[in-house]
Amino acid sequence: MLIRRYSSLRYTYSLSVRLMLLLLFVNTFAVACSSDTASEEENFVPEERSNAITDTASVRRRAPAAPATVSLLSNPFVASRSQGNSLSTYIEQIDADLTLDADAIENRHKSDVTDTIFTLRFGNSMMEFYAPSQSGELLLQVADIQSPDITLRDNLRVGMSQSELLNKLKAQGQELDITQSNNEIIASNHEGAPMSLHFHLKNGKVNRIRYEGYVD
Repeated sequence: MLIRRYSSLRYTYSLSVRLMLLLLFVNTFAVACSSDTASEEENFVPEERSNAITDTASVRRRAPAAPATVSLLSNPFVASRSQGNSLSTYIEQIDADLTLDADAIENRHKSDVTDTIFTLRFGNSMMEFYAPSQSGELLLQVADIQSPDITLRDNLRVGMSQSELLNKLKAQGQELDITQSNNEIIASNHEGAPMSLHFHLKNGKVNRIRYEGYVD
């Protein structure tokens, strides 16, 4: 009888110990999982923010730069944006004696800033540039070409035939609006800043080219 009771008590005690160990194991495992999850969440949030910051900085660094070339009406003489900022680029294209004048003028937006107007003259032709002192740009604003001493882009020139001129202008596609009369062909911007090329005609050929640019 005592042996059975002892055995029963030992069995009950053993079962209780097993249950306690099982509960302890389950509780420990749950706490560990909870800690790992919290740790992962804590680590994830800064990483997500870091990625967002990195992506934003990357987008800023990849901001599109200004195009290397400009449209025909933006500069009918020089396609390269960087070369168009140098007077020597235009001087080298002129096959005639020339003069260069420089006149200081007040900036259009700031009265305390002085800019410069450069004027190239050769024969009866001229080219006028506006040079803002703060930007370092050289902006062609007016040109009046009355001789073949200089050739424009796409071989546009004084002396070319009317049909050749129209073919070259139409090759520009939808970029240009072309209007035509008996004595003049005008190429202007389809949209955007008001810039235009005026080709004056005589006996079916171009005898004068006037350019009107846009400077803000």
